[in-house]
Amino acid sequence: MESQSPVHVFLVSCLGQGNINPLFRLGKRLASKGLLVTFSAPAHIGKQLRKLGNINEESTPIGDGFIRFEFFEDGWEDEDPRREDPDQYLPQMEKVGKQAIPQLIAKNAKHNRPVSCLITNILIPWVFDLAHALGLPCALLWVQSCASFAAYYHYYHGLVPFPTQTHPKIDVQLPCMPLLKHDQIPTYLLPESRFPSLRRGILDQFKNLHLPFCILLDTFQELEFEIIDYMSKLCPLKTVGPLYKDQNVTIKGDLLKADLGCIEWLDSKPPSSVVYISFGSLAILKQEQVHEIAHGLLNSGMFFLWALRSPHNHLPEGFWEKLGDNGKVVQWSPQEKVLNHPSVACFVTHCGWNSTMESLCSGIPVITFPQFGDQVTDAVYLIDVFKTGVRMGCGMAENRTIPREEIEKCLREATSGAKAANIKQNALKWKAAAEAALAEDGSSGSNLQAFVDEVRWRAAELADGLVNKSTAN
Repeated sequence: MESQSPVHVFLVSCLGQGNINPLFRLGKRLASKGLLVTFSAPAHIGKQLRKLGNINEESTPIGDGFIRFEFFEDGWEDEDPRREDPDQYLPQMEKVGKQAIPQLIAKNAKHNRPVSCLITNILIPWVFDLAHALGLPCALLWVQSCASFAAYYHYYHGLVPFPTQTHPKIDVQLPCMPLLKHDQIPTYLLPESRFPSLRRGILDQFKNLHLPFCILLDTFQELEFEIIDYMSKLCPLKTVGPLYKDQNVTIKGDLLKADLGCIEWLDSKPPSSVVYISFGSLAILKQEQVHEIAHGLLNSGMFFLWALRSPHNHLPEGFWEKLGDNGKVVQWSPQEKVLNHPSVACFVTHCGWNSTMESLCSGIPVITFPQFGDQVTDAVYLIDVFKTGVRMGCGMAENRTIPREEIEKCLREATSGAKAANIKQNALKWKAAAEAALAEDGSSGSNLQAFVDEVRWRAAELADGLVNKSTAN
């Protein structure tokens, strides 16, 4: 490998499990097509990946190519609490990344691994500027739905009215999409966003959207056909999802340690009898809401597996005594294995796009409990468009605690009766469509190959340009 100059794609990842996993999975797919892929992120991310993802510093063969890793220091000490605050950390990552990434690219060139293309995920739009300054082609992996992409695009360009300070509760009608109420658009677009740095990071991506030659979407054509077709006329989009369907699990992008004991517990339960609950890696629920969920689960009499991530929450008095073997509570679960386990009947989810795609690809009905960001928009699609779920909550803007009686009702509605049978049938339909999209001749399979072909073509053009420049000098 070292004797040749391979087509080399350099991935730069933002923070967060929901950003890292899709980009990591894309990297493995590109490697399987014969490319050399380098995955790069801040060093503290690398530390976690080495610990939990089975990665090392050597090139790992995948299919016809290789994936390797290079991490850069962010300038802060280990365990610095400022990393938990995106308003502080995103500017710091930009500051050090603008220096570190060019150095890593130069080092690779010296080792006969010249970089041919940069790919990044959301929240770090400065990577586009960096690629432009270095004369390198670049691409974006959009890790949310095309519907959310369209919402940000239309907001940034002022193409349709959105809520404002003066009119905070207007509905939003985007082309080829269902009408969204004010609390159903991505919450970063509300007049008062709780996370200004995240809002700025996403919208700055659209300011720089003329720089990437391709925007890869972690969705598939059949799932969001109308809006993908519409937005493809405005931007160079290619659907390559669901990236969740990871064929190589030897190395992973895990930052959190999963409790594998829950699989053995699931093995002991009858088919389609267990409710799985997880609200992702970021959501922190109010204590009162945690108690209501706990009581709703106990009162339902159903088996349940609950991935309760937040260390700040405690369960109500008497919960463990009543639990017995009817439920299991873990801090983090191997969600891919859980959703594909035959004992799981439905998924109570925060509706993050990764979890949304995972539910669809596993053929599992959902109970939607969105919190913020694109989750509220994803919930609309799960209920009204994909028709695979039951609505339990509408997000933080709703500003209410869902009572235990309502939770219990949703659990029953999603797991028994005519409606449950219908949403299960729809979920299985989407599972089959996702598998078809990923086939070599499917929509996503074809798009991924077309992207690889274009990267190779651009790499050859880049190499010819460097040769001609060298000859001229």
